Amino acid sequence: MSTKSSKQKNLTKEEESLLQDYSRDLSTKSSALFYGNAAIISAVPIWLYWKIHQMEPANNYIYFLLVTVVTTYLISFAYKNVKFVLKHKIFQNLYNVVQDEKDKKNEDRSLRKKNEIAEYEATTYSIFYNNSLFLFILLVASFVIFKNFTPLFNYFLSMSIASGLLALFSTSK
Repeated sequence: MSTKSSKQKNLTKEEESLLQDYSRDLSTKSSALFYGNAAIISAVPIWLYWKIHQMEPANNYIYFLLVTVVTTYLISFAYKNVKFVLKHKIFQNLYNVVQDEKDKKNEDRSLRKKNEIAEYEATTYSIFYNNSLFLFILLVASFVIFKNFTPLFNYFLSMSIASGLLALFSTSK
């Protein structure tokens, strides 16, 4: 165990930066972006259930709040998983396209730029893909599968299934 901790202490700042670039940990900025988007996409169905299924927000606010919080967590979990997988695929595609090996400094700068591009593209695609899939599953569950259920039960089941399946699908590679 002591050899492992001594190896970790000997890492340079560049090595720590590279490890952070390829880890599953999110930066504060990415985390805030994911939770913000997940909160918005989780709250959008409240309007659907208010206007179409006639569920008054004043009477059902506690249910809306609880389900929105759980759904927000599951959607942000899906964002994180999809981003991690996509980032490495995008980076590999960028790395294969541009193979200029002039000197060490330019190569490091080039790798960092490619990593930034892969990070941005993976983040935006992850949000788009997961939001689209969540809303599709939610609409199918709400208007096709559970259309004959009471609005409250329909809301619980549709939101739970949509966010649960989204989180499940995000774990596959």
